Amino acid sequence: MLHGLIANVCIIMACLPLAGCVPSYKFNGSAINYDVYKTIDISEFPIRAALVYPPLQQVFENKLLDTVTRQTRLQEVDGNSDLEMTGEITGYSLSPQSVGTDAYATETRLTITVRVKYTDTKNPANDIDQSFSAYRQFSSSLMLTDVQDDLCNEICDELVDLIFNATLGNW
Repeated sequence: MLHGLIANVCIIMACLPLAGCVPSYKFNGSAINYDVYKTIDISEFPIRAALVYPPLQQVFENKLLDTVTRQTRLQEVDGNSDLEMTGEITGYSLSPQSVGTDAYATETRLTITVRVKYTDTKNPANDIDQSFSAYRQFSSSLMLTDVQDDLCNEICDELVDLIFNATLGNW
């Protein structure tokens, strides 16, 4: 019994120096210095695409605001702020994908593109003016109107993740 206790203590003592070397990662949230950054202004993202799906703007804006609110401690304000995010939905397009033996498309791809201008008023080196795209494919036997809401939600989730990671996530 004493021998087993001594062996356990030796193992624990040997592992203690390693405990200080364990890397830690933060996968949900941001890498923001809250002593410097306290506010963010997220403007509307109007649809400027040739093809317009009206609910898309509200869905995208709500998901972006929800993500920033959940994963940061930044206060969303209108006007002067430490960080600003503006942009527009520049693309909403359908394109045929897989072609079947009858020369007709068997799948259709819905692609959404969002242009984001991110301004860091404290450190302009962090500014970004970039377009982000994401897509989902669906069977061409389905009507777009039947799958559009679900596809837009999924695509917006991906776009918001991409935008958050490129701006506030500092990956």
